[in-house]
This record gives sequence, structure tokens and C-alpha cells, in this order.
Amino acid sequence: MSIKKKTYRSGPYQEYFAQGTQVGNVLYLSGQIGIDQDGKTPTGIADQTKVTYMNVKDVLSQFGADMGNIVDETFFVSDMDEFFGNIEDVYGAREVAYGGNPEVCQTLVQVVALAQPELKIEIKCIAHL
Repeated sequence: MSIKKKTYRSGPYQEYFAQGTQVGNVLYLSGQIGIDQDGKTPTGIADQTKVTYMNVKDVLSQFGADMGNIVDETFFVSDMDEFFGNIEDVYGAREVAYGGNPEVCQTLVQVVALAQPELKIEIKCIAHL
């Protein structure tokens, strides 16, 4: 038995990774990172968070959704000390992206490394459509 899925792929690795997959009224976003449309990565974690949320918004829009549809998010960070040292700026960027303090579940995980050494944060989301 297979389930009906709608998948969005983009970027240089679209052959290998889907940016988002919809199953019924649930949308699963792959981890988004702070690389902008020009291939540039800001140096600070707060600036990477801003770019990451722009990428989240882009994937959501492919399914007719927006930040208000997100119900769960996971932050993967490469340096917990840097995260907490910049928490006001990181959560400030988050509030700007959501247009206020979001009502979502959240998990914070420290990882040994992300896909590229300059990356400091990756955000994975689940949205309800």
C-alpha cells in the first residue's frame, strides 16, 4: 500500500533531497540552512537564522502555506554555547519570521557538525495545512 505524496525539490542536490513532502494535510520540511539564493552564507548564527527562515518560507509557499501553518520545529546547532550566547538575536529573528511569538513545539539539538563547516544552524519543520 502506498500513500499519496506531493514533493518539492530544488537546489543543487534536488536529485537526492526533497525540500518538502506533503502527505494528506501534513507538510514535512527537510532541514533548511542559512545559504541564500546567491549561494552565500552569513557568518553569525542570528544572520544564518534569518536566511534559514527565508528558505523555510520559500518551501512553505510551494505548498500554499506560510509560517502560521508550522506546528513543530527542530533546531540543529553546531555550537550550543554560541546559540545561547546569541539567543536573543536568534529568537528575535525567529519572531520576525513568524510575525510574533509562535505557538509551535520546538526541539533544540546540538550536533557534531552540519552539512558544511560554516553552517551554525539548521531548522526542520512540520506544518499542518
